[in-house]
Amino acid sequence: MRGGLRLPETIAACLFDMDGVLTRTAELHAAAWKRTFDTFLAGRSAAGGPFDAVADYDAYVDGKPRDDGVRSFLASRGIRLPEGSPADPPADETVHGLGLRKNELVHELMAQRGVDAYAGSVRFLTAVQEAGLGRAVVTSSENADATLRAAGLERAFDVQVDGVVAHELGLAGKPAPDVFLEAARRLGVEPQHAAVFEDALAGVAAGRAGGFGFVVGVDRADEAAELRAGGADIVVGDLADLIGAP
Repeated sequence: MRGGLRLPETIAACLFDMDGVLTRTAELHAAAWKRTFDTFLAGRSAAGGPFDAVADYDAYVDGKPRDDGVRSFLASRGIRLPEGSPADPPADETVHGLGLRKNELVHELMAQRGVDAYAGSVRFLTAVQEAGLGRAVVTSSENADATLRAAGLERAFDVQVDGVVAHELGLAGKPAPDVFLEAARRLGVEPQHAAVFEDALAGVAAGRAGGFGFVVGVDRADEAAELRAGGADIVVGDLADLIGAP
């Protein structure tokens, strides 16, 4: 144990995904994706049924950069769209257009429902800080600033590597480990001395691919077996499970 935490003694820093690990926003993203894709798929009978906010979300978009999620899901339905550009209006049927439409819907849902942090995650973050470990939030989201402020977590981290940073640096999205490796570099720790906390299969795969010392799967969607198979060293239902004796 490390400082009263169920972490290996070699761990000096903790790298947290945001949506679904720290904040209750994964369901907002799933709802926004569903509305976006269902509208797009309407009238395309050959493209299969509507977007499944659980199965399709987990398999194709969860944890990935927004445009990668668009490409991944549409490829599963045999659809390929023009890339377009970030200047595309949300109504355009391009990869960027659909991604921007989804982003608009997320902002609408956040305004309507607000953003809550998981209480157990807040307790764990406090314990991590008290133990003197480095803290980074590592997310594919380009809305991380607004989400963390809304959840009251804007001052909880030493380092933030989000979708904006990834775009500026040309970092590959999860399941590639690039964003986690950048966070570890900014904290000044080697990957083997950092723990990754992820609820997404793509994120767990990124943690394992990056050679991180401890990969924690956070099971919010009854997929503990999948998280373990994807490379998680341990799977918990809540980060508070990692406080105190095993």
